[in-house]
Amino acid sequence: MSPRHCVTIAVFGAVLLAIAPAGAQQTPPPNPLDAVPDKMPFDVPYGAPISLDRAEAAIAATVAEAKKRDWKMNVAVVDTGGNLVAFQRMDGAQMASIAISEHKARTSATFRRETKAFENGIQGGLNYLITLDGVIGSRGGIPLIENGKIIGAIGCSGGTGSQDEVVCKVGAATVK
Repeated sequence: MSPRHCVTIAVFGAVLLAIAPAGAQQTPPPNPLDAVPDKMPFDVPYGAPISLDRAEAAIAATVAEAKKRDWKMNVAVVDTGGNLVAFQRMDGAQMASIAISEHKARTSATFRRETKAFENGIQGGLNYLITLDGVIGSRGGIPLIENGKIIGAIGCSGGTGSQDEVVCKVGAATVK
């Protein structure tokens, strides 16, 4: 072996030795799921289930907003247990969105949060969320809260997630 090769090997070896201990000493970043909150997140109590009249009023407001924007939507309202109370499919709304609107409402009621929270979590790398039964990771499901208690949820589908969310919020605002 030539002296030049010996020098190259020696330099390469020294670089490896210098790098190895530094890499071995680094600790992995903390797992955000290891954090223990002081309070339960999304700890909104359940109240008496929404009535049919109020569910229909929320749907009517949602549909009116969708019509103003020329968006064709499916709108579902569920009670506190995620059971369908009322539903409306606007003329021309896509068929697949019937089940999606119900799924968004059910997820929002049973998990006590907007479905946007699941969308954000999945996009942020919390992939375990997709393994939970009954979850839909798409915005457009919003809890209906009255006097600090969940009385149901509304779910909208037919447009983009952001369109679904916009009209859904109008319906949710009818419940105070």
